Amino acid sequence: MLTSTLAPGVLPPDLRVYAVGDVHGCLGHLDDLHADIAADLAERPIADALLIHLGDYVDRGPDSSRVVDRLLRKPAIPGLRMANLMGNHEHMMLSVLAAGDPQMARLWLRNGGDASLRSWGIDIDEPPARWRHRLPAEHLAWLRGLDLTHQLGNYLFVHAGVRPGIALSEQTPDDLMWIREPFLSWQGNLGLIVVHGHTPGEHPVLRVNRIGIDTGAVLGGRLTCAVLQENQIAFLSR
Repeated sequence: MLTSTLAPGVLPPDLRVYAVGDVHGCLGHLDDLHADIAADLAERPIADALLIHLGDYVDRGPDSSRVVDRLLRKPAIPGLRMANLMGNHEHMMLSVLAAGDPQMARLWLRNGGDASLRSWGIDIDEPPARWRHRLPAEHLAWLRGLDLTHQLGNYLFVHAGVRPGIALSEQTPDDLMWIREPFLSWQGNLGLIVVHGHTPGEHPVLRVNRIGIDTGAVLGGRLTCAVLQENQIAFLSR
């Protein structure tokens, strides 16, 4: 049985959210965590449950292509809806594939893109203009179709965070996918409780205005899931 504590936000009754942090090509962690989520859902059935992945499925780890394929085909967790958000690494990858620009490609490769290319069986010495033709069309379509945000109750689910003092409708995609400061150190009201990944740490971060769940799976850490229900929160990690 999960040990819950008081959460900073509230979800509607009879709804549970499982929010998963940055995967970065770590398929083993993801499969193990999905199994734990399925077990929790079987042990504690609920009328409505949603699984949200907060982005950064690709780069650095060995299994980017398999992670995308797994999420595209949906995990076999009966009774669980799913939403997938875009991270800065998906955005960077798509930008490089669209432009085929060697300079952009070098930056992406230095940030873990080389591992992604290898996972799709692409030689990094091939011209960048050819890379997009080597990915399955359904993988590209799934990546392009990822959402930037998802809102439930007074929670906002997003990859990186938000810029304080700016209305949600005016947040830029760059901030939503890339921001760290001044978001991370902001102690005031952000309008909604922000559940995010992007900034790795040894443990989840639980603040009155945000919940950070990137625990560095690809850096030798763990993949973490925040389990939110009504005014409670618990964590699963693998």
